[in-house]
Amino acid sequence: MTEPTDTRPSGRLRDRAEDAVLRGLIAAALALPLKARLWLMGRFVARVIAPLAGWRKRAMANLSYIHPDMAEDARRQLADRVADNAGRTMIENYDPKGLLRRMADAPLTGEGLADIEAARAEGRPVLFVTGHYGNFEAPRAALVARGYRIGGLYRPMSNPYFNAHYARNMHALSEPVFEQGRRGTMGLLRHLQKGGMAVLLFDVYAGDGAPIPFLGQPAPTLTSAAEIALRTGALLIPFFGIRNPDGTSFTPVFEAPIPHGDPLEMMTEATRRLEARIAEDPGQWFWIHRRWKPERQARRQRKRAAASTGP
Repeated sequence: MTEPTDTRPSGRLRDRAEDAVLRGLIAAALALPLKARLWLMGRFVARVIAPLAGWRKRAMANLSYIHPDMAEDARRQLADRVADNAGRTMIENYDPKGLLRRMADAPLTGEGLADIEAARAEGRPVLFVTGHYGNFEAPRAALVARGYRIGGLYRPMSNPYFNAHYARNMHALSEPVFEQGRRGTMGLLRHLQKGGMAVLLFDVYAGDGAPIPFLGQPAPTLTSAAEIALRTGALLIPFFGIRNPDGTSFTPVFEAPIPHGDPLEMMTEATRRLEARIAEDPGQWFWIHRRWKPERQARRQRKRAAASTGP
């Protein structure tokens, strides 16, 4: 169940063409020395991909929604920094062996380190939670390079050809990896119940999630990470891979565990931890995500109101 499928993907001709271009770009970038590779991918995504794919426009819209008083030039500059980081992160995560080597000597920091070591010694499960900040795989790689086994759950890509090598790449960093869905969630639960460790990213829009305030606006958020931690007895520890000013190295930070309690309060605290990191450096968070979808939230609220006041 944790192995990537060997079945050849099937999809549209356009999907195949897009994947061929992406594979070629990745192969060319990986042939370059590290610093040149990261500079190239950061600039290419910021200057070419982000404008064409609408990422810059989306990031600026999100920034306007959260910071309505921010000047347009400032929003554009920040959106370009976000795209640069996204490009660097993508190519870094397509070199799992290289990322493991780079993170093997990275100093580990944070109040949660002692808890992680104690949990490993006791065989207690640990569920790490994080957001799309810096490089979210860097802390996982830092632990894996030190002998830890960190599983994960991933959301499959819409392009089946791209998803095939994307999934293989995730497996190459550390096993077990589960595809998002009921079957994958059950696999993750079993892994944790055996005393394993895993990571979940929680900062994505979830239509049926709780409207937890995020950067001043309600953001539908799943509470499943907290519920899994409660069900398995796992420590719930936020971690972050903070990109350093040199653009190539990271500071992995493992924060103090979030106390067990009400799942909504637990995820509200996880959200606060992410907000604090964004306040330190907003350019490291992926503003290109559709995190709030205010129009969709408004439509859902109108439907709920209409249903509650029915005939």
